[in-house]
Amino acid sequence: MRIPAQSVCTAIRDDIVAGALERGGRLTEEVLARRYGVSRVPVREALRTLEAEGFVVTRRHAGACVAEPTEQEAADLLEMRLLLEPLGAARAARRRTEAHLKVLRGLVRLGQERARRGGGEDLRALDGWFHETLAQSCGSPSLTSTLVQLRHKIAWMYTVDTPPDVVGTWAEHGAIVDAVARGDGERARTVTALHTERATAAHRLRVPGAATRTRTSQHAVNMSGAGN
Repeated sequence: MRIPAQSVCTAIRDDIVAGALERGGRLTEEVLARRYGVSRVPVREALRTLEAEGFVVTRRHAGACVAEPTEQEAADLLEMRLLLEPLGAARAARRRTEAHLKVLRGLVRLGQERARRGGGEDLRALDGWFHETLAQSCGSPSLTSTLVQLRHKIAWMYTVDTPPDVVGTWAEHGAIVDAVARGDGERARTVTALHTERATAAHRLRVPGAATRTRTSQHAVNMSGAGN
């Protein structure tokens, strides 16, 4: 069975974001194929995709390497998110499906419950799922892809302080969903802009080499749920 390049791409991207593959480090097809337990073909395809996304660069005499973004490039990402996330929410108010609303409401209920209990690392995952679902509900594949890619890159370049008021953060999520559910695009845009601006203040630029490496051992690509 041929392992999809998309699964390999996700695994490599996750390791770049986590810091297991360091900025500036070489990415050779043979080493990566062994690391993820795949052939070189999906690795080659995955590296092309990651280069297009900006996670990988090709250097003369060195080949593929993990990119080394500048501080200005990192700052630009936060500015782009400030512009695009409110746009995505406004679009979602017009184009969301009932399935999207069901998932968003479920995430808000769960997030608010966990926040009242004091939060924890699971709240970070819930926050990511919330924003990715909101992006998916905007009805524009290109905007969804851009928003999801932005979140991956920001997670790679920044650490995020735990907000002092996690209950308030999830109340803001609830307000976004309420506006989306009512089809009120301007309200969805406004509350999302305020929420994104507050969240941006908690971001601190990550020092290269100082990230916690959570996936340093060789591992096979997780094939659960992978397509053909």
